[in-house]
Amino acid sequence: MAHRWKVLAVTSIGLFMASLDLFIVNIAFPDLSRSFDDASLSSLSWVLNGYAIVFAALLVPAGRIADRVGRKRIFVGGLLLFTAASALCAVAPGIPFLVGARVVQATGAAMMIPTTLGLLLPAFPAAQRPVAIGIWSAVSGIAAALGPPIGGLLVQLSWHWIFLINVPIGLATAFAAIRILDEAREPEDGRPDLLGAAMLALGIGLLTLGIVQGPEWGWTDGRTLGSFLAAILLVAAFLVRSANHRAPVIELPLLRVRSFALANLATLVFFMGFGAMLLSGVLLLTEVWGWSELRAGFALSPGPLMAAAFAAPSGRLGARIGQRPVATLGALIFAGSFAFMLAAIGPHPEYATTFLPAFMLCGIGVGLTLGTLPAAATASLPPGRFATGSAVFGMARQLGSAIGVAVLVALVDSAGGDLLHGLRSGWWFALASGLGAAALAVSLPARAKSTAGDPAPAAA
Repeated sequence: MAHRWKVLAVTSIGLFMASLDLFIVNIAFPDLSRSFDDASLSSLSWVLNGYAIVFAALLVPAGRIADRVGRKRIFVGGLLLFTAASALCAVAPGIPFLVGARVVQATGAAMMIPTTLGLLLPAFPAAQRPVAIGIWSAVSGIAAALGPPIGGLLVQLSWHWIFLINVPIGLATAFAAIRILDEAREPEDGRPDLLGAAMLALGIGLLTLGIVQGPEWGWTDGRTLGSFLAAILLVAAFLVRSANHRAPVIELPLLRVRSFALANLATLVFFMGFGAMLLSGVLLLTEVWGWSELRAGFALSPGPLMAAAFAAPSGRLGARIGQRPVATLGALIFAGSFAFMLAAIGPHPEYATTFLPAFMLCGIGVGLTLGTLPAAATASLPPGRFATGSAVFGMARQLGSAIGVAVLVALVDSAGGDLLHGLRSGWWFALASGLGAAALAVSLPARAKSTAGDPAPAAA
C-alpha cells in the first residue's frame, strides 16, 4: 500500500512541474519584454504560443507511444528533457533561442503529463482510482494557484529564475522515479504507428496554431485558413490510417465509448471558459484596476486553491454517487460565478466584495468538475490505454484553453478600446461554456462501467 502512495508522490511532482510552467511564464511576460527590448510583441508571444502548440500536438502521440514502449521510460525521459530545456531557457541569449528551448520543454511536458496518470492508475485498485484522480486533479489546481505568486516572486529576482527552479527539482524527481516507479506497457507486440503519430501531431499543431494566431493574423487571413484546412486534411488522413493500421495511435472504437467521448467533449467546452477566465482575471486586475503583476498574482491564487481543495473530495464523492451529478454541479457553479461577475464587478477595485467571492466560487466549480471528468473519461478504458486516454483528455483541455484565450482576445479587440466591455463579453462566453459543459456532463452514464480487467479494444 505504501508503494502506491510513493508512485502518487513522484508522478504528482512531475505533473506539478509541467502544470506550473503553463502558468508561471505568463506573469513573467512583462519582465521578458523589458529584458529583450529589441523583440517585437509578436515574437515575444511565441514564448507562450510555441509551448502551447507543441504541447497540444504531442500529448496523444506521446501517450500512445508510452503505452507501447513503457510509461516509466517515457516519463523519466520527458522529465529529464524538460529539466534540460528549463536550463536552456534560463540561459537564453535572445528570443529565438528561448522559443526553441520552450519547444523542447513542451516536448518533455507532453511526454510527462499522460504518463503520470498512466503510471498512477495501475498502482491503485479500481475502487480507489477516482480518489487518486481527484488528488491528481488537485495537484494541477495547486500548480495553477501557485504559478502567479511564485512567478511574481521569482521575477523580482529575474525571469531566469522561473526556469532555473525546475533544474534541481527535476533531477531529484528523476532519481526518485527510477528507484520507485514500475515499468508499465501493453503486452501487445508490434511497433507503434509513428507515421500516424506524426500526422496527428502536425494536424493538432496546425489547428492550435490557427487558434492562437487567429486574433493576430485575422480569422480570414490566408495563414489562418490554411492552418485550419491543413489540420482538417491531416486529421482526416490520420483517421483513415487509424482505421486500417494494426497498431494505431488511437483505436477508433475508443471514440465510441460513451463516457470517454462525452467526458472529453465536456472537457473541451469547459476549458474554453476556463482559458477565457484565467486571462480575463489577469487583464482585469492589471489593466483595468492597475495592480502590479505581483499583487495580481497573489490576488488570483484563491480561485485555484479552492479548485485544489475541492478536487480530491469530488473524486471521492464521484466514486460514491457517480461522476455525472458532481461534474454537472461543478459546471453549473462555474457558470454561476460568471453571472456573479457580470452583476457585481465594475471599473473600480472592489476585490473583497466582488472579485474574490466570484473567483472562489469559480474555483469550487473547477474543482468539482476536474475531480470527476478525468475519472469519467478513463473508467471505461482498459489499463493498456490509460496513458492514451489521459493524453486525449489532456489534449481536450489544451485545445479548449487555446480556443477560450483566442475568443477572449477577439472579444477584447472588438470592444474598441473599452477593455472592461470586452472582458464582460468574455464572461458571457465563459458562462455559456459552463452551461454547455453541464449539459454534456448530465448526459454521462450514471456510473461509468470499469473495464479494468478487459483487453484493449481491437482496432477497427
